[in-house]
Amino acid sequence: MKENKLLKPELPKGFQDLRGNKLSLKKKLLNIIEKNFISFGFSPLETSPMELSSVIGNSLADDDDNPMADVFTFNDSGTDISLRYDLSQGCIRYYSQNFLELPNPYKRYQVGETVYRREKPGNGRFKSFGQCDVDIIGKFDVKQANAELCNIIASTFIKCGLKKSEFVINISNRKIVQGLMDELKIVDEKQRQKVLRSIDKLDKKGFGIKGVEELLKTERKDSSGAITKGANLSDDQASQIIDFLKVKDLNELKKNIKNPLSQEGIKELEELFEVLKYGKYADQVKFNSAKIRGLDIYTGFIVETNLKFEVKNPKGKVIDPGSCCSGGEYLVTKFKGNPFLGSGISIGLDRLVFCLMQKEGIEAKEQKPALVCVMDSKYLDKYYEILNTLRDNDINSEIFLESNKKLSKQLDYASRRELSVAIICGENEFKDNTITLKNLQGVKGENQITIPRENLINEVKKYI
Repeated sequence: MKENKLLKPELPKGFQDLRGNKLSLKKKLLNIIEKNFISFGFSPLETSPMELSSVIGNSLADDDDNPMADVFTFNDSGTDISLRYDLSQGCIRYYSQNFLELPNPYKRYQVGETVYRREKPGNGRFKSFGQCDVDIIGKFDVKQANAELCNIIASTFIKCGLKKSEFVINISNRKIVQGLMDELKIVDEKQRQKVLRSIDKLDKKGFGIKGVEELLKTERKDSSGAITKGANLSDDQASQIIDFLKVKDLNELKKNIKNPLSQEGIKELEELFEVLKYGKYADQVKFNSAKIRGLDIYTGFIVETNLKFEVKNPKGKVIDPGSCCSGGEYLVTKFKGNPFLGSGISIGLDRLVFCLMQKEGIEAKEQKPALVCVMDSKYLDKYYEILNTLRDNDINSEIFLESNKKLSKQLDYASRRELSVAIICGENEFKDNTITLKNLQGVKGENQITIPRENLINEVKKYI
């Protein structure tokens, strides 16, 4: 008989389990984000965690040889199916199926749903993580819609506990660099995509201007020796793109680039900034020519939100966590019927949690229950009376689930749970109609009081 091999309990690399304060913060942020999305007039939508691979398409990955390299895909009875890479593709598919029944424009949100990516995990970056999205799809004024997206980002981050000085909303417009590529006679579509993806690396660790310039030309070798093929631009073409990236002022850019498509993109940004003045968060939004987004789906407005406070990895090294909220404007042409316009943003929930866990002033404590200790099983009915009273008054509470354990063992359990108060009743307390409360976080020797039973709720609330 073959002996069963015992399994080692381990988690696949790039995935995570959550408990305690980290999970509490995640749930708290989910609640805040959803309420704020609703306050802006967005309606909920829940799409399937799986899509036909053809729906996800090849616009998501950087690998020209294998454009679906970052997508978890499998074959189900002859049909290629993929775990969702993001929430946008499912939303776009849903709109294409149901647009006749939906309002125009259609404003939807999804919060906390998991997406899956076969990419290299890192600090705050996982192979599965939660996203919180809003999208506006159909017919709309782009400057007003994109201004609303900037406003919803700013208000959401502030309500999540960030100060205005702790984040910046960077915006750009793809038409500007697309017009520049037209001007430079960069016409091959694969080459143009490599240019966009090279530019998108500017703010990434280890790149900078030099790294981008290498990617725009023949190749780049990183610190590990790995070589990434470049866009094969000429020295002059690469130089002009680098000069473009150094311009931080929209008015200066307007003077330097004269082609019609770039001018159109600049005008759209100017109109957007004008609408932003009518709201509360114009000062949070900055023009950044390097914000292009590496994905192929975007056509105009681009947005990335970056944190401005120090974030460290588990080893204590300061890192750049990347964008915590990004998105932009897109034109959908891959489905039957007429093309349609959309614009949206996505908050990387788990990355935001990773960063906020390190920030002072963010309340992330798990709401611990009060513990009802079981001193004598013959009084079990009375212990449940106390438990029910606590729960009826919206106090988180639990009863110890063994009746034959010494009090010291029960308090040890409470200590491992980091509970704040234990409720202790023995024969004397039941006889006198009193209850003993033990402050589990108090000073030793000064941490126990006996109170009249009618004062239970008011006294317990002092500890919770």
